[in-house]
Parts: sequence; structure tokens; C-alpha cells
Amino acid sequence: MVTGPADASPDALPPDDRDWTWVLERPCPDCGFDVSAGSRGELGAEVRAVGSRWATRLGADDVRVRVRPDRWSALEYGCHVRDVLRLADERIGLLLDEDDPVFANWDQDETAVAERYDLQDPENVRADLLVSAEVLATRLDDVQDDQWGRPGSRSNGSPFTVESLSRYIVHDPVHHLWDVSTS
Repeated sequence: MVTGPADASPDALPPDDRDWTWVLERPCPDCGFDVSAGSRGELGAEVRAVGSRWATRLGADDVRVRVRPDRWSALEYGCHVRDVLRLADERIGLLLDEDDPVFANWDQDETAVAERYDLQDPENVRADLLVSAEVLATRLDDVQDDQWGRPGSRSNGSPFTVESLSRYIVHDPVHHLWDVSTS
């Protein structure tokens, strides 16, 4: 089990280049989360709830420990979740403000290394994650019925709407809680 920040360097893991958009079509067999469950009007509340769960997890003593050799630590995943929530808010803003935007590529693994997720302060990450969750949740609460279908796509061509991107994003922090809770 990797326990120290020097050993927990994010560049020690192979990049995750899988396309996770399949979670829009079926429940995740790993974490069990079904993004299609619940109404779109509940998505803001789901973001707040998973943000709270992450805040609790980031307060644990073992936040820097990698419980599995092929997974980041809770701190590293917490940084990732914080950044995913920020990026989601930005992208949903683009979907709402622009006609059919194409999102710039974001390399999560490159960001983890460049930002030294493994060395960040857990309390700062916790506070920033909660703010990011609230900002995104508020944006989702404000989406009007006629805006949920507004389209856009990722740089790889994967199409999204406000609703599908919102549901896709909710899976990420739920799944990563599973990543750090299993051995």
C-alpha cells in the first residue's frame, strides 16, 4: 500500500483514456450508480449530496493513502472531483450560452501531475470542492425546461446536451468515492 506523498505521485499510474459516456446508457457495474435514475430537477441536489460525501472523505486521516495500487488516493481523487465540477460548470455554461459548442480537450492525468494533486492541502481541497459543488448545483437548479436539450460536444466528438452532460458528471464523483472505498 502506498502511503507517502512522494510515493503517491500521480504520474505513477497509467493514464485513464477510457470513454465513460456509456454510463449514460446503463448503470455502472463497479459503483452501481445509475445516472438515469431520478429527475433532472434533482441533479443539483445530487451534486450537493456527493459534494458533502467528498467533504467527509477528505477529512479522514488516510486521505493521502492509495488503498489500491491502480487508483489515486482520496486526496488525488478529491482534487480531480473538484476540477471536474469546475469544468462541468464551465461547460454547462457554454451549452446554455452558445449554439452547439465544442469543448476543449482536458487531460485529467496531465492536470493531476502538473497541479501535484498528491501534495495539495486536504482542507483547501475540501473547501474548494464544496464551493465547486454548490456553484454547479445552483447552475443546474436554474436550468429551464427548454434548456435541458441544448447540444454541444467534446473535442473527440462525443455529443452531449445539458441534461446528458449533467447526468454524466454526477457519476464521476460517485464513482471515485467507490474507487477510494474498495480494496
